[in-house]
Amino acid sequence: MRTQVGIIGAGPAGLFLSHLLKAQGIESVILEARSRPYVEGRVRAGVLEPGTIETLGRLGLDARMRREGLVDEGLDMRFRGRTIHLDLPGLTGKSVMIYGQQEVVKDLIAARVEAGDPLVFEAQVTRIEGIETDRPRIHYTEGGTDKVLECDFVAGCDGYHGAGRATMPQDILQVFEQVYDFAWLGVLARARPMPDMTYTNSDRGFALCSRRSMQVSRLYLQVPADTDPNSWSDDRFWDELHARMFDEGRTEIEEGEIFQRDLAKLRAFVAAPMQHGRLFLAGDAVHIVPPAGAKGLNMAVADVRVLSRALTEFYRTGSRAELEGYSTLCVERAWRVVRFSSTLTGLLHKFGHHTPMQRNLQLAELEYIAGSRNAQASIAEQYVMLNYLPDYP
Repeated sequence: MRTQVGIIGAGPAGLFLSHLLKAQGIESVILEARSRPYVEGRVRAGVLEPGTIETLGRLGLDARMRREGLVDEGLDMRFRGRTIHLDLPGLTGKSVMIYGQQEVVKDLIAARVEAGDPLVFEAQVTRIEGIETDRPRIHYTEGGTDKVLECDFVAGCDGYHGAGRATMPQDILQVFEQVYDFAWLGVLARARPMPDMTYTNSDRGFALCSRRSMQVSRLYLQVPADTDPNSWSDDRFWDELHARMFDEGRTEIEEGEIFQRDLAKLRAFVAAPMQHGRLFLAGDAVHIVPPAGAKGLNMAVADVRVLSRALTEFYRTGSRAELEGYSTLCVERAWRVVRFSSTLTGLLHKFGHHTPMQRNLQLAELEYIAGSRNAQASIAEQYVMLNYLPDYP
């Protein structure tokens, strides 16, 4: 099989890239190791930044998001029983959309399948060769048969453990990583959510109240990294959430049936460069952020917007200038996003190694933010706009 761009991975990065390339008349084939039900069922974050929303609109793939998504105009941070309210449109002129990542993935897959564009599920990539030539080859197995996809370029959008990053020459790849010793215990509950995304820093630890719809709440508690999600009963979860949210009368947070539990371990990761020869990496293959900033999907979309423009320029003019600048542009932005997400994590979580001095400095920072519109505007701007690329398709 032969194509112009071979894409490994049918997550947000790979799927968005395929649609962006198609809009410019560039052919691609997506190889995905997992089945379609598995890919569409992976529950991930659901906060879409303006750049992601606009990209879906330009591709003509935003109809269901507009019908079912929830515009979110506020971000709250609680501490000492008080609330810092960030009016996102008032501070930035923009808002975000609550629409689950798995729903975005379903929409992108459905559009590609309906158009008859190549998307091969259960295709396990075994190796990539020839990335320093003009005819790289992706070797994969499908249905027990060994196959080869020949292409002009390879886009490794297959995550942290994927073949894309593994193919990068290890003597040029720099890896930076921080692993946290706590995790987020997340649940989905059939209960009316709070009006705004609400974080809390309490003496008992971090918590977050978010939403997936007006009938389903997405809720998180900071827990030790080795926690078994099923070790928490419903009653224990609700008791702890009320306490951490300073909901003393238990009247603010509505309880309901908890129908899903999971555990998200926290880490920050950046790998650079994001390209070598004809291999280009995007999304989780080269950067992972703590979830407090809700940035993962949006970073991936920003990556492939830059990459799609660079590939379009190459096919139209033969120029490699934008392709050669891809890594520099994306890595600089990745560090800014990782910085914000790591700072927010440090501001809102309870750390076992903190001394009383460090704990009081953390609370003093929240006191400063509570009294400073400029500080609030800075957080709101980074929450909404860090991946905004107005000059890219």
